[in-house]
This record gives sequence, C-alpha cells and structure tokens, in this order.
Amino acid sequence: MFDFLEGYNLWEAFWTTVQLTVLSAVGSLIWGTLLAAMRVGPVPLMRGFGTAYVNIVRNIPLTVIILFTSLGLNQTFEVTLGSDMTATTNFRLAVLGLTAYTSAFVCEALRSGINTVPVGQAEAARALGLNFTQVLSLVVLPQAFRSVVGPLANVLIALTKNTTVAAAIGVAEAALLMKEMIENEAQLVLISAVFAFGFVCLTLPTGLILGWVSKKVAVKR
Repeated sequence: MFDFLEGYNLWEAFWTTVQLTVLSAVGSLIWGTLLAAMRVGPVPLMRGFGTAYVNIVRNIPLTVIILFTSLGLNQTFEVTLGSDMTATTNFRLAVLGLTAYTSAFVCEALRSGINTVPVGQAEAARALGLNFTQVLSLVVLPQAFRSVVGPLANVLIALTKNTTVAAAIGVAEAALLMKEMIENEAQLVLISAVFAFGFVCLTLPTGLILGWVSKKVAVKR
C-alpha cells in the first residue's frame, strides 16, 4: 500500500523541517524579546522602530519575505550567509526569513505578557535603584514569559507549519518532497495523508507539552 514511499527520503525531509523550526524558533525568541523590550522601552526612537517593524512585517505575506531573502538578498545583493553551497545558503536564508517574520508575533505575545505584570512591581524595582534593563530582565520578563507560554506555543506550532513556505526557494523540507512525490506518483490521497500525519506528529505533542508547562508555570495573581 505504501510502496510509493520507496526511493524517497521521508525522514530526511522531516528532519530538515525540524531543523528549520528549531533554529527559527530560537532566533525568533531572541529577536522577538528584543523587539518587545524596544516597544516598552523609554527611548522614543526604539519604540518607533519596534512598532513599525511589527506592524509592517506582520502584514507582509511570509512567501514574499522568503522570496525576498532569495531573490533580493542572495541574487541581487549576493548575500550568502557564509556558505558557497546553494542548498546551505537557501536553508540559512529560509531560517532568516522565518525568524524575521515569526519574531513579530513573538514580540506581541511577550508584550501582552509584560502588560500583565503589575506596574507597582516595576516602580518598586526602580525605587531600589535598578535601571530599565535590570527591571526588565530581573523583574518583568521572567513573569511575562511564564504568562505567555500558551501563546508562544501557538506561535511555535504556526512556525512549524510555516516552514513549508521554504520550499519556494528550494529548501529540501517536507513540502518540497511532497510536491515531488505528487508529480511522480499517482497516489495523491495517500501522499497527502502521510505528510499530514507527519505534521500532526510534530505539532500535536508540542501543543500538549507546552500546554501542560503553561499550567505549571502560570503566575498566580
């Protein structure tokens, strides 16, 4: 029944999807946290940059961003991200595009968590002599992260599914292999079912585990 899978490296394709997800998630968490800090910071220029970045990037289709990394950065400006191999360059460009896009959603999730922290705690920290960076990193962000585990889990699940867009620039992940198999095999329903099951296996445990973590670390008010 599944003889059509022979000759295709399904595991490697999904492993590439996992790598895209993990690397983009780490990058998005770092850049998204910095954007959130900018948006709640005291410097008007940084607040303006953070606000403009989030509002612009969130309203640009991910496909456009991914294609820009390839057609714009790579082919026009010859950005290779330290690699001479086309496949590696495309993979890194895909991670860059996914990070740039997803970080806007991470920023908004974190900002909503920051807004749940009582203002009095930040004022008390400033009264003790802590500067803005210390207040944010020692008092506000630890509580904000605990309150937004659930929303960040949703962002991670969306990121896992968004990795399929990387096929547009030739990254050999699951969606590109699925396209190749559909073109070569007369098993549309079964192929679709196999890849749908693969993505369910990636996203369902993530949602269940992070949902459990969210309940465990939730801040009691």
